Amino acid sequence: MNHRHKHVWYGFLVMGIASLLWFVIRTGSKPSRAAYPCQKAALANASAWLGMLALPAIARRDALLAGPAPLRIVVLFLAAAAAAGIAGQAAGFFTSASSQPAGQVVDLRLAARRLPAGTSSDIYAVQGTTGADEGFQRLLEQMEGRDQSFYALFNRDDVLILKVNSQWDERGGTNTDLVKAIVEGVLGHPDGFAGEIVIADNGQAQYGAAGSGGRLDWERNNAVDQTQSMRKVAERFSARHRVSTVSWDRLTSSRVEEYSQGDARDGYVVDPSASPETGIIVSYPKFATRYGTRISFKEGIWDPASGSYDSERLKVINVPVLKSHSIYGVTAGVKHYMGVVSDRLAGHTPHRSVGTGGMGTQMARTRFPVLNVLDAVWINAAPGRGPRTSYSQAVQASIIAASRDPVALDYWAAKSILLPAARELGYGSVDSMDPDLTRRGSFGDWLRLSMKELQRAGYPVTLDLEKVSITVTSLEGFRLPASHRP
Repeated sequence: MNHRHKHVWYGFLVMGIASLLWFVIRTGSKPSRAAYPCQKAALANASAWLGMLALPAIARRDALLAGPAPLRIVVLFLAAAAAAGIAGQAAGFFTSASSQPAGQVVDLRLAARRLPAGTSSDIYAVQGTTGADEGFQRLLEQMEGRDQSFYALFNRDDVLILKVNSQWDERGGTNTDLVKAIVEGVLGHPDGFAGEIVIADNGQAQYGAAGSGGRLDWERNNAVDQTQSMRKVAERFSARHRVSTVSWDRLTSSRVEEYSQGDARDGYVVDPSASPETGIIVSYPKFATRYGTRISFKEGIWDPASGSYDSERLKVINVPVLKSHSIYGVTAGVKHYMGVVSDRLAGHTPHRSVGTGGMGTQMARTRFPVLNVLDAVWINAAPGRGPRTSYSQAVQASIIAASRDPVALDYWAAKSILLPAARELGYGSVDSMDPDLTRRGSFGDWLRLSMKELQRAGYPVTLDLEKVSITVTSLEGFRLPASHRP
């Protein structure tokens, strides 16, 4: 080996061993970290560099056997390390393609803060849930413990809109197991539920997983049983209860007037002018359900006999999925109201106004949700990669949370779930998801502007977590999947 080749050989040796040591130290006692992007790169580098050294030496078997003992030991070590790395990567590939759940897993530890009931906003969180278990029931028990009963939010004969995310398939949409659990919770009203449940969203009839907007009957869904769509959830209950789905995509290009103005058509009502504060032109759906109930998202339930609205009978439960966003940093409860507006009929002012607080205006001028239930069972923690989230890109956080305050919930979720998950996964800059950074148009900036719009309308919202009571519990006996335990 000449002098020049010797330097190259030792360079490869240092790079290979350094990559291997990084992989071992960073993975530590948590095998799940081996699936992180930086770990995969380190293992690949170790395998490649060490293999380049070991394999040529093994090929020259006679020279190797004749060489000094230390050299033979080093070469055999390199060969074993390279083989282990290659085998590990192959095993990981075949395992993930068969028995293991797609995506990665993070093990987060949420902190609780107990403040006197009635003196603060409240956030309730459950860890260790898949959505298809007792997680939502445990959340309701938490609310009862704080004298904020779920069943005090609506009456037995009310009409409830479950506002979900249906623009994206796979993990980009709201977890259908969680939606099913919410429907079951509503139907479990102690006085016997005799009202109606509508699962709805507007994917804007554009973009989305299929390039044509949202659907409530995706083939690939966010659920344990990935064939379980929103429509299948509704059909599960519709034989005995008034539960249905409505896609506002089919209405989003039809401009109509209110029922009170003599217009019985389904479509979107659009304000004549933009908000001077945020620039949004407010719009909202008006439609009849399969059971003949006439709903104005803003005005309430229309009674044609009396020619009047019953605003109190209409309630909204906001059910967003937590994920990053390529433009606005984070999608959660507040931004989720982009699925209420008609972006087309409102001149695309709604989406542009997210960065100026427009979703706060939209909530304040139409209908504020009685509860926000955040789906963080599977999240997209990759900064700037959302809102589309494939099975392989998703990260299992196994958390659901709820609050009547969407601003506090969004701030807390970004700080307690998205940012820790992104850092645990080894992503670089996470500034786009940090609610404490307030440069113009950033997540932290527009969340504060949305808060001001809601406060101006009289809603008690906050992003000061010192004024927020946080209740956290885990499902009894919860354990991470065997291959992902810490």
